[in-house]
Amino acid sequence: MKHLEQLTKIEDEEIEFSLLQDLPLHFVKGNLMLPLKIENGELVAAVSDNRGISALRDLAIKLELKPHPVKAAEDIILGAINRIYSRTSKMDQVMGDIRGEDLSMIATEFESPKDLLELTEEAPITRLINALLLEAVKERASDIHVEPYEKGVEVRLRVDGILRKILSPPKIVQEALISRIKIIANLDIAEKRLPQDGRIKLLVGGKDIDIRVSIIPTSLGERAVLRLLDRQVGVMSLETLGLSESILDSFRDALSRQNGIILVTGPTGSGKTTTLYGALLRLNTEERNIITVEDPVEYQLSGIGQMHVNPKIGLTFASGLRAILRQDPDIMMVGEIRDLETAEIAVHASLTGHLVLSTLHTNDAPSAITRLIDMGIEPFLVASSLVCVLAQRLVRVICPHCRESYKPSAEETAYLNSGKAPDVLYRGKGCGKCLGKGYHGRTGIYELLEITPEIRKMTVERNDAQAIRSAAVSSGFKGLKDDAVDKVIRGITTVEEILRVTRKDMDE
Repeated sequence: MKHLEQLTKIEDEEIEFSLLQDLPLHFVKGNLMLPLKIENGELVAAVSDNRGISALRDLAIKLELKPHPVKAAEDIILGAINRIYSRTSKMDQVMGDIRGEDLSMIATEFESPKDLLELTEEAPITRLINALLLEAVKERASDIHVEPYEKGVEVRLRVDGILRKILSPPKIVQEALISRIKIIANLDIAEKRLPQDGRIKLLVGGKDIDIRVSIIPTSLGERAVLRLLDRQVGVMSLETLGLSESILDSFRDALSRQNGIILVTGPTGSGKTTTLYGALLRLNTEERNIITVEDPVEYQLSGIGQMHVNPKIGLTFASGLRAILRQDPDIMMVGEIRDLETAEIAVHASLTGHLVLSTLHTNDAPSAITRLIDMGIEPFLVASSLVCVLAQRLVRVICPHCRESYKPSAEETAYLNSGKAPDVLYRGKGCGKCLGKGYHGRTGIYELLEITPEIRKMTVERNDAQAIRSAAVSSGFKGLKDDAVDKVIRGITTVEEILRVTRKDMDE
């Protein structure tokens, strides 16, 4: 086996799970042979010794393919087998029950809030949904994707921001699977031409889970995405989000203002709403009237009025914000400033004694100033109303259960700057707790731009974002890269993860 290429790690993304559906655990484990994928008419599999090569040849003959063995250490193959089969065995069992059944017999109305752990005697398609939800909760997934393709269906989970395929049911299951999701989300199962949105409230293993459902039509059938919100985890405080002490202190000071606009910026999925909820949690007292307009309302906050936008009936961010002004608010939160009308109302509210919190889609903090001006807001109004801008990203945290030290490479040292780079850095080796990924959970990296007199003057003069950033840096402003480097040096995350999340945005 000397001529075989060597694998040092088996990633879940490298595995076609459909190859494992009909392979019992004792077969792959006993032969130390794990099929990975089919490529160019070859069955690629990780093997440890001649037993694996022999088993691979037999399997390849059965599938009418050529065997392509890849060498891997015994512990790497066993770890991958245990990780994958422990996760898919329950769903594979359900899939086995489904085969041969009449899939037109879809389960009837789902009773809520019955605990999914109690539902063991339901119809196979229902048990498949239950198994998916249980698996998603167990793995801390934020989303479940059900994606139709020409010859099958793929189910993927998003864990710590990364999508991973966990199941590939046959095409025949597709319609029943989507219909079942529609039933429990109270959607129209007959409507297959238009997008539909719904919600599901369930108990999963004793946890109160709120699920947001989005279904859209595609050329190959309907596609569903289920967003899971653990109501027991609830809203995170600002102190738990990963803000550095200096940024946290400055952000708290900004929140203590009686009026003005505080913006949180970043791309979709960067945790902006979580930060705003943390801010509202800090501001929420009996003496204050706080009202929000959101799309959608993700968590119910006790003591705060929350409005859900509905463009179909004319309830937009702008109209909702205008209505809020007649509710005698002290603090307002608008989910996103998307257009000039919303921006104008937010600026007007901030200049008439209200504190306004909102988000913008910009890559960094200085760009928020130029974005508002580009929308059509007069520069002097932006300068007068804006208090600060917090830009952020989410990065995965090194798994504490398999964290190990290592000597940084020359490239990593160069990225960290030679003056800052320590003798050792940290990474996750990969273990059962983190499913071999080396990461467990996420934290934020941040930059906070305070609107100083100098920045106000530059705003009125219509300076570009780069000029504003340069002026802020000369006054002590720390960018996203500075916060990222600090978290790498402290062993919270890795250079690899920082570069994955945003390579270009932080190359200042």
